[in-house]
Amino acid sequence: MNDPSAFQKPAPTDKVHPLERAPAVWAHALGILFLGVLALGVPFAALIAGEPVPSGGFSWDFSMGLGFGALAMVTLQFALTGRLRWITHPFGADIVYLSHRYLSWGALALMLAHFALLYVFHQPALGVLNPLEARWELTAGRVSLVCFIALLVTSEMRKWLRLRYEWWRVLHLCLAMLGFAAAIAHVLGVGNLTDTPEKRLLWLGATLAWSGILVFTHLVRPWILSRNPWEVVANSAERGDVHTLELAPLGRPLKRWKPGQFAWLRVERSPFSLVEHPFTISTAPEKGPNIAFSIKPLGDHSKALGQTTVGARAYVDGPYGAFSVDRMTGANGFVMIAGGVGVTPIMSNLHALDARQDPRPVILIYGNPTLDVAAFAEELDAMRNRLNLRVVHVLDDPPDGWDGESGKIDMGVLRRHLPEETRDWPHLLCGPGPMLVSVRADLRELGVPEHHVDYEIFELA
Repeated sequence: MNDPSAFQKPAPTDKVHPLERAPAVWAHALGILFLGVLALGVPFAALIAGEPVPSGGFSWDFSMGLGFGALAMVTLQFALTGRLRWITHPFGADIVYLSHRYLSWGALALMLAHFALLYVFHQPALGVLNPLEARWELTAGRVSLVCFIALLVTSEMRKWLRLRYEWWRVLHLCLAMLGFAAAIAHVLGVGNLTDTPEKRLLWLGATLAWSGILVFTHLVRPWILSRNPWEVVANSAERGDVHTLELAPLGRPLKRWKPGQFAWLRVERSPFSLVEHPFTISTAPEKGPNIAFSIKPLGDHSKALGQTTVGARAYVDGPYGAFSVDRMTGANGFVMIAGGVGVTPIMSNLHALDARQDPRPVILIYGNPTLDVAAFAEELDAMRNRLNLRVVHVLDDPPDGWDGESGKIDMGVLRRHLPEETRDWPHLLCGPGPMLVSVRADLRELGVPEHHVDYEIFELA
């Protein structure tokens, strides 16, 4: 093991965290949050404008407010999942998708509370439950509620239900479209607080915005991708059953590509297909225009991708993500912590530092079951001759005679290999969810500020 104090220390700078050096990123992020709050608030402002509406009592009015709030939140979800770069840029696509997940639960909670208040205090307004006898607009509301319940249950329990990712995506989209359309029909059909053309125009605008995002996401963007295909020019086997696919552009190469970012990949499928998966671009921008994806077979689709033949046609939607050293140009050094195939975005960042001959020190703590399955182990070893890099392998099952770290990446490992001077360095984490939770807690206890810890969500779905 190398002595942690053996690193060459570059001249200190006064900028460490990525967002501390970029007021424009802060302004961008705050602007998006403001627009989100505005999108949630505008319906209420429009609905109470004009002539006063007779009150049905507190429980009635509160229930109506919950219903409109739920629909506003649902409308917002289509923007969060539309891969709109102006939304994902300051936060990272993984954080935006995670926000979508939690806001979806919030929207469903508002829907259920809306229905519950009516059921408890205003049951006659609900009419009969039999859809063959009930008023159509009330049935539409119940169809919407059932769709959103099914949408969240199948999303949270997809693996338990053994629902293939490809089929889940189709189901997810169909439930979302049907649920939103039924909700709009319910609001307009019931007519509460939508008694004027101006107020009905509000929901027409929401519907048009929703439709526009769907058209862009599923028609316009795939058409753009169809004009810029890629070709698989190499398929290399790595340790740990990882395969690296190298792709060459047959049209326009990627733009604004930063190390550590990812893209959605389709191989031998139409660009209009819903069968696609996100993978980190494992090469550095300096090595472009070709790009590479290092893929571990964690499911049926990724297993098939590992067997891709040279010459296969592919489509790449990207780049996305903010897990990049390019957002940390003022850092004095880097701590990188990876688990298993989570090393892929780490490798992308290391490739960029290597290509730039960056002299700053990097400590990589890399956890794996065994050394035999540690992807890129040889490449990392070679990088140490060119970079100011120290690699700490942590193995669940070390071989005989192993004198390195064993077990899990825990507080003991962190204390032994992260000297005091690294507390103000950016810490880049990527790996399975339980590892991220544990390591982040240990880093906080170690004295690393939360804003110096960046992490990549390992699974978006």
